[in-house]
Amino acid sequence: MTEYERSRTMPALPEHVFEQAANVDQLDGWLPHELHVHAEDPPAVTVHDDHAEQDTSALLSARRDQMRLEWGTRDEGYYAGWLQVAGIDGGASEVTVHLSFFDDRHDPGQRSAHEALDTSLRRLEEQVRLRVEPTAG
Repeated sequence: MTEYERSRTMPALPEHVFEQAANVDQLDGWLPHELHVHAEDPPAVTVHDDHAEQDTSALLSARRDQMRLEWGTRDEGYYAGWLQVAGIDGGASEVTVHLSFFDDRHDPGQRSAHEALDTSLRRLEEQVRLRVEPTAG
């Protein structure tokens, strides 16, 4: 098993960050560009991977009381992950994303995994900023 983890501080309340991260209809806004999540009968979802040109059955659950998302493949058990939002001083949040690969054939490698996690966290922060910052005018 291989595990990867990245964190990022975001200048927004943890509730705001979690609401954006957990919105199934807006996951494509912060996940890697090649992944698309389609809700079925929650917690069941299908993840489409543009690179592999395949759909994977997965589970996605949001634990709002813990500000935590958890996901993983439904049948195959290739990977699992979680996102945790924690409040820090000054109304900011610390967001941590963790991935576990149980099958080495699906492990993208450290560099690719870290790049994908960093990009996803940056995109989530941009999405949160668009929702919480007042429009200048």
